[in-house]
Amino acid sequence: MTQSLDLALIGNCSVAALVDSHGELVWACVPRLDGDPVFCSLLRKRGGRDDYGYFAVELAGLARSEQEYLPNTAVTVTRLYDADGGAIEIKDAAPRFRQFGRMFSPTMVVRQVRRLAGSPRITIRLRPARDYGASRAALTFGTNHVRYLCGDFVLRATTDCSITALVEEVPFVLQSTVSFVLGPDETLQGAVAEVARRFLEETADYWREWVRNLSIPFEWQDAVIRAAIALKLSVTDDTGAIAAAVTTSIPEAAASGRNWDYRYCWLRDAYYTVSALNRLDATRTLERYLGYIINVAASAPDARLQPVYRLSGLPDLEEREVASLPGYRGIGPVRVGNQAWRQVQHDVYGSAVLAATHVFFDRRLLWSGNEALFAQLEALGERATEVWSQPDAGLWELRGVARVHTYSSVMCWVACDRLAKIAAHLGLPARAARWRARADTIHRAVCERAWSPSRGSFVATLDGNGLDAGLLLLAELGFIRAEDPRFAATVAAIERELRRGDFVFRYVEADDFGVPQNAFLACTYWYIDALTALGRREEARALFENLLACRNPHGLLSEHIDPATRELWGNFPQTYSMVGLINSATRLSIPWEEAF
Repeated sequence: MTQSLDLALIGNCSVAALVDSHGELVWACVPRLDGDPVFCSLLRKRGGRDDYGYFAVELAGLARSEQEYLPNTAVTVTRLYDADGGAIEIKDAAPRFRQFGRMFSPTMVVRQVRRLAGSPRITIRLRPARDYGASRAALTFGTNHVRYLCGDFVLRATTDCSITALVEEVPFVLQSTVSFVLGPDETLQGAVAEVARRFLEETADYWREWVRNLSIPFEWQDAVIRAAIALKLSVTDDTGAIAAAVTTSIPEAAASGRNWDYRYCWLRDAYYTVSALNRLDATRTLERYLGYIINVAASAPDARLQPVYRLSGLPDLEEREVASLPGYRGIGPVRVGNQAWRQVQHDVYGSAVLAATHVFFDRRLLWSGNEALFAQLEALGERATEVWSQPDAGLWELRGVARVHTYSSVMCWVACDRLAKIAAHLGLPARAARWRARADTIHRAVCERAWSPSRGSFVATLDGNGLDAGLLLLAELGFIRAEDPRFAATVAAIERELRRGDFVFRYVEADDFGVPQNAFLACTYWYIDALTALGRREEARALFENLLACRNPHGLLSEHIDPATRELWGNFPQTYSMVGLINSATRLSIPWEEAF
């Protein structure tokens, strides 16, 4: 079967896994989203007894399959049918629910395989990998469990399936139901069938209740709910960090070399994620993330923030290539770590301050901002004041060149602007005036140096001439008003130069890896939001509906899309893309009060 991104995501804010259309677990990392992938067939080619890195339930004589989520949950149901009337159902989830007064979300996946009809004959192939696919995990077993030695993590599969059938992969006729609980090397309390049933039911109940508390737009409700669940699954409960995606090295385009590891927390992406969830009234994610960002900032020497950190908050993400995994569709390299941690990206100061601004003004939050927190944020503002006019790698993390990027300078202005507003809110007029003066200085300089009279638009770099899609955010960030003719002119320039059919590219000039081939999905959402702000709602709605049609069968999006074939590329699912869907739907939907 050709590899594709027609995958379903399950998870519980501790672990996440991807399930393909035949019910194979093709990707899952332990003990966190940025850990060693025990299931990694997404980056390997299946075939042969020596193959490994997956958990498959193979139905003899498979004729067709179907797959769906239980409505408003992160529980998947896969049905496989053979040619003789036999059928099975595979139900998968990572347990998440309240138990004993706390949230129960272990490093665990539960799988239930049930006979639906006929005499289906199945083979269970549970073949975890270790050391990024370097070898198949060795195993030992007992009367009702198998232990897989996956490097530093021992994966225990507790099951009521025949251990011989599991270990030796002996085909058998499924009579009723078999269950699997995959998790740490701990004895399961209770009969596995009952535990699996309860965990699946209570997990489904948790997600339904979580969705019930969302504040969603009237239109496109199912799409927004699925995007919100996907964003929630990118969050790490333990630290508050938010992963940009759950995968590594899905290429941005075929044979492009643009294969990156996105299983880490980019401060920029995380801000947009918590902002989108906050828009839906899912406020707890912001509160946990704020704790993460404060700890990161407190550990940063001289308040110098990196653009990206490990989910633990540690700074070292040294990048390396992994020869043991050939890559998605054999397109390498596969990378672990991300060298962006060494880059200078000045927009991070604005991203950090923006995230924290919520706690000073949002009365729903349990944690209210105070003067002590404001003083911590001022250190980030000082850095923004120092660096706003200095070259950096920019929003798009260019590896071979540094320029003074307009987006980065604007985000430094954002840091100062929001600090002025926070100070005024706290009743600190002298500090409010100080930060307002700094913000005004940056604003004047950017307006003078980033506006190109010859182009009639803002440009991507100060004193430069090119364009990038980050300029579409100028109004949303409050740098200029949407009614400002300069904003409309900038949107028009981007339409002329960066739009390809129904999609908007980040930029079109050649970079370290050549000319970009595929469009960055978030940029098209930014364009839709810009059109909405300019009053061009019908155009915006048509483009939004077009992007909805580009989602995979489960309502998920990756990072990039081929504008010609509309095939999804890039790491998956991408938080930036799901954020864009939520924001655009919220802005474009008719109000509830006008719906009836």
